[in-house]
Amino acid sequence: MGWVEDIQKAIDYMENNLQDKITMESIAKQANASVFHFQRTFSVLTDMSVGEYLRGRRLTLAAQELASTNRKIIDLAYQYGYDTPEAFSKAFRRQHGVKPSAVRKNIGKLKSYNRLVIQVSLKGAEPMKYKIVERERFQVVGVKREFSLALVSDDNFKGIPEFWNDVNADGTTDRLCKFNNGELQGLLGVCADHQGDTQTKQIDYWVATEYDGRTPEGFLKFHIPASKWGVFEVHGPMPDAMQQAWNQIVSEWFPSNKYEHAGTPELEVYSGKDPFSPDMYSEIWIPLK
Repeated sequence: MGWVEDIQKAIDYMENNLQDKITMESIAKQANASVFHFQRTFSVLTDMSVGEYLRGRRLTLAAQELASTNRKIIDLAYQYGYDTPEAFSKAFRRQHGVKPSAVRKNIGKLKSYNRLVIQVSLKGAEPMKYKIVERERFQVVGVKREFSLALVSDDNFKGIPEFWNDVNADGTTDRLCKFNNGELQGLLGVCADHQGDTQTKQIDYWVATEYDGRTPEGFLKFHIPASKWGVFEVHGPMPDAMQQAWNQIVSEWFPSNKYEHAGTPELEVYSGKDPFSPDMYSEIWIPLK
């Protein structure tokens, strides 16, 4: 149950500091996770980003205070992290559909985001196929882009599918497949903390392949550290099958196993087949400790 307790500890930290300026780094630290891993885990479990949760909770509490006290709107705006009453009013209307002043007149309905409590529910009707393997350090070559994990960003991962579209269109993936000579066949999607910094606000996302040799012209090399890996089978067309597998891993597998994420790069392994085929086979490789 350590995994569940760590996530709950991070949620409790957010709740206890809703009136303070807190960073994604400090939140992830509570869960003993990297910024990227915590952000992914939280969004899978809750269907919202950390930024959305904080904003929703702050504006929920602000609405409660407006309805039950005589505090000035400007004071509440500053209390819940807004630099101006105008910015507060705009965000308030977006969530609740009414102006803050209307709440005092009992006009309109309010939307409440309640405090999250992580619970383990009985799931697992759909079996998961996985194995535990150990590998020494190995090299991949490919191309990468940096993506932001800013606390307030609600579209952190939208650029990754665009990245794949670009490298498929310009022939990069075809070139990479020709260089593949390692144990992992096909193409890799590699998520890594930017420059190895687990508290960074950036991630490096690689489209790569395993290759043992001198770095080919036009590509960069990256070493995947030695690790114990959980290797999960993924069957079905992209991207739905991959997303469903991640949901199962985060919400079912981790809570019921002794392993924790090791915080090092994780891999998605794609065969060279049609990604939209119902027979598509892929894997998710997660470093474990």
